[in-house]
Amino acid sequence: MEANVDHMSMWSLISNASFVVQLVMLILVGASVTSWILIFQRTNMLRAAKRALDGFEERFWSGIDLSKLYRQAGSNPDPDSGVEQIFRAGFKEFSRLRQQQGVDPDAVMDGVNRAMRVAISREEEKLDQSLPFLATVGSTSPYIGLFGTVWGIMNSFRGLAQVQQATLATVAPGIAEALIATAIGLFAAIPAVIAYNRFSARGELLIGRYYTFADEFQAILHRKVHTTED
Repeated sequence: MEANVDHMSMWSLISNASFVVQLVMLILVGASVTSWILIFQRTNMLRAAKRALDGFEERFWSGIDLSKLYRQAGSNPDPDSGVEQIFRAGFKEFSRLRQQQGVDPDAVMDGVNRAMRVAISREEEKLDQSLPFLATVGSTSPYIGLFGTVWGIMNSFRGLAQVQQATLATVAPGIAEALIATAIGLFAAIPAVIAYNRFSARGELLIGRYYTFADEFQAILHRKVHTTED
């Protein structure tokens, strides 16, 4: 009885599985480990980006001179602050165009708008990193695990053809080792799907706040350039 229990242990089922089923399990475990690494990295990155956004907006709306804020951001840039990159891109283009003679105020604002939109696009790319991998793991892992299960069950039934008397004890190990592949597939897919949905929502929230800041900053520069012209 004890030998039978050892034979049906998790490790024994995995080690005695066919090469194809073991390969499927290895792929799924690798995908799961990679997903968890990315999940922790993206969680920390998004948390840092939101903290930096809140901090920069507080400084921006404190009444500080924009030129002084630009010099501070340039001397000590925060790589986690997407809104800081947007501010620097917009103010740099604003200052460059204002220094040119005879530039129409609307042309200045068009340049500022383009510069900030490019900066926002770069931040979107940063926020979207790793999401395609998580989506792929979440959508394909159950099917990869199902393939391993089908292959293992198929081998079990092929083995039954060579046995004169089929019993539950004969077929149970093969089916159990095959079902482990499906379990590992679900174990890899479920966290990846949850993380993908969560990161997508948080990324969209940050991008929405970036666009709001860009619009508000552009309105301030618009008043500034037209007041100066008048």
